[in-house]
Amino acid sequence: MTSAANGRNGSGLQPQELVITMLGSYLRPRSRRFWSGGMVELLGEFGFSAGAARIALIRLVNRELLERSRVGRLAFYTLTNRSRKLLKEGDKRIFSLGSGPPAADSWTVVWHAIPEEERLKRGRLSRRLRFLGFGALQDGTWVSPHNREAEAVEVIEDLDVQRYCGVMIGSPAAALDFRAFVSRMWPQEELSERYRDFLEEFKPYHARRRSINDQEAFQIRTRAVHSFRQFPALDPQLPDDYMSAPQFREEAIDVFNTIYERLEEQANRHFDATTRRPETGTRRRRAAAESPRDRPPAGRDR
Repeated sequence: MTSAANGRNGSGLQPQELVITMLGSYLRPRSRRFWSGGMVELLGEFGFSAGAARIALIRLVNRELLERSRVGRLAFYTLTNRSRKLLKEGDKRIFSLGSGPPAADSWTVVWHAIPEEERLKRGRLSRRLRFLGFGALQDGTWVSPHNREAEAVEVIEDLDVQRYCGVMIGSPAAALDFRAFVSRMWPQEELSERYRDFLEEFKPYHARRRSINDQEAFQIRTRAVHSFRQFPALDPQLPDDYMSAPQFREEAIDVFNTIYERLEEQANRHFDATTRRPETGTRRRRAAAESPRDRPPAGRDR
């Protein structure tokens, strides 16, 4: 059973991933710090308990994606160099989706044998390769239908796992039908269904003209970004020789871009109002949103 108390809400969202979505959408473009209590409040809008929200922030610090600082009793977070790099990479992938499939002349194969004692790095490598559009052929073997040598080597070096990895560039044998092989890594019907699900949830907001408040705009835009950011990892954007374009892709991209741009100002305003440093008169009232680990011991000189 899942719940906000154990790190999920009723829709299956995970708080760490939702924070990453918000960092990329509202923080990285402007590179500023945010108040921890405000982020706890924002996660509460999506159904997460304060405890689950605080744990998510602590784990992001442990993953070196956030850096914590303090001003008096208040805890703040900023992006790290690692998170800026990952978010920039993510934006590039998200906003280039649908720009036209490049020729699949050079394929990239990444092979690794990362030992169990380095399983944390192994998991990070898998996540980053998947986001770059690699498909898992089998354990330890990832394939991209494009030349991703530079990106793959950068990820491998960033994780310091060079001694366990290999990267190969090549092309499929022309004598064999490669479409069946491709369909095992990137099932087209499943991808089309995911695009359709996105449209079912967000297309109503695409055409909506009634006014909405800043909080509604923030929630709609954040959910749309969070849902859409899965597609660069799932859609290899292959030429028709290997896989026909999935249904609903073009319409989903249009709906996403419209929501992202139309609700940007209101969503930013709500994020800023909630995560900026609270006014002095409101600090006691909002102190419950702070993590106990973020507070100095009683009686300590501040």
